Amino acid sequence: MSPTPAIGRIPVRDVRPAVESGRRPAKAVAGETFQVTATVFREGHDAVGANVVLCDPEGRPGPWTPMRELAPGSDRWGADVTPDAPGRWTYRVEAWDDPVSTWRHHAGIKIPAGIDVGLVLEEGALLYERAAVGVPEPAARAAVLAAAHSLGDDSLSVTDRLAPAMTPAVGRVLRRYPLRELVTSSEPLALV
Repeated sequence: MSPTPAIGRIPVRDVRPAVESGRRPAKAVAGETFQVTATVFREGHDAVGANVVLCDPEGRPGPWTPMRELAPGSDRWGADVTPDAPGRWTYRVEAWDDPVSTWRHHAGIKIPAGIDVGLVLEEGALLYERAAVGVPEPAARAAVLAAAHSLGDDSLSVTDRLAPAMTPAVGRVLRRYPLRELVTSSEPLALV
């Protein structure tokens, strides 16, 4: 009898495709795109994120593929991945707490309402500084750091402090290189 797998703070359940609950490998053709799905959830209202990690037949992980929630509120996430060569691949789903998305949501509510404005902006500055560390591209990192600097600059108006942090360009960078906390990984599944 196998032990029950551990469940992290952000559970990853029901990863598919899975043949016989993962005891047998899924099958695909090299170059064929297939969808990996999983149920990802957490207690409370904080934002979560998820991605797929596809490992080649030599065991090297490729760049992870961001997942999206397939239907709002369903907790079912999915992403399309493509193995590009024959062999025995593996894939797993990672889920994590997304503190920047949680902050952006709260800021969009609290700042217009005038609730804890200074505190919200300072928290944002600290989060953006932490997030910038994980951005490998110098220009993108500089944009996130500039947003952090503006958020922390209390000589500016609230609007001018917040605006750089909420631009679509900075949002794209933070989605591509998210600040991931409490990462939970599913067991790897085989793909032939």
